[in-house]
Order: sequence, then structure tokens, then C-alpha cells
Amino acid sequence: MPHDAPDPRVLEVRAWLARASEDLRAGRHDLTASPPLLNDAAFHAPHCAEKALNAVLVHTETPFRKTHNLTELGAGVVRVAPSLNEVARKASLLTEFAWRFRYLGDPVTINVADAERAIELAARTLDSILAALPSMCRSV
Repeated sequence: MPHDAPDPRVLEVRAWLARASEDLRAGRHDLTASPPLLNDAAFHAPHCAEKALNAVLVHTETPFRKTHNLTELGAGVVRVAPSLNEVARKASLLTEFAWRFRYLGDPVTINVADAERAIELAARTLDSILAALPSMCRSV
């Protein structure tokens, strides 16, 4: 590997963070639709948080399984980055939105305020994780 080439792990962390940013952007965009796409906006929120948590696990070389369970991912993050305990705990509140709107069944919708809160929580999660990671990882 050339001396100035980024570490492959750093590139993978950046890729997770870029995908998290895309989910956040999609959720915010859904809120601007007329009428707002509330279920879809809320659906993007946990996916943003999930990818941000995954970035921490990749950065710390901590194995993880593919899951939408933010409580499980957050527990892994807290083991390697205890300072992110509060961030992980709050992000876990978004877990339900990862599956709630995916399948048909009982008609479920949320209101604008709940969708906005979900997106804001995802944004705070991503921002906190970006701040906790080394600057070389934050190129998103």
C-alpha cells in the first residue's frame, strides 16, 4: 500500500458514515414532500443511526452481525467506546422504526412531530459519532 493511501479500515468507516448521511438526507427530504412522507422519513432515521454505530464498530475492529436492532449494536459500541453510552441508548429508541413500516398489516402511521423527532435523533446520533471518531474518518 502506498505511504499516503488511506487505511482500508478508514475507507470502510467513511463508507458507513457516507451511507448514514444519505439516510439522514433522504429522511429530511421526505419531510419536505407535500404531503410529507412521514413513514418513510421515520424509516430512514434508524438506518442512519445503525450505519453510524456500525462505523464505530468497524473503526474499533469489533465484529458485528447484520441487524437493525440498535440496542444490540449500541451495546457493542458501548463496550469499545463507553463515552458513547448515552448516544447509543437514545439511538436504540429508533429501532422500532426500522421495521414498523416495512410490512403490511395493521395500518400504522405517525405524525409530523414524531417523524421530525426521529430524524433529529438520527442527526444527533450521527453528529455525536462523527465527533467521537478521529478526523481521518470524518470525510463524509
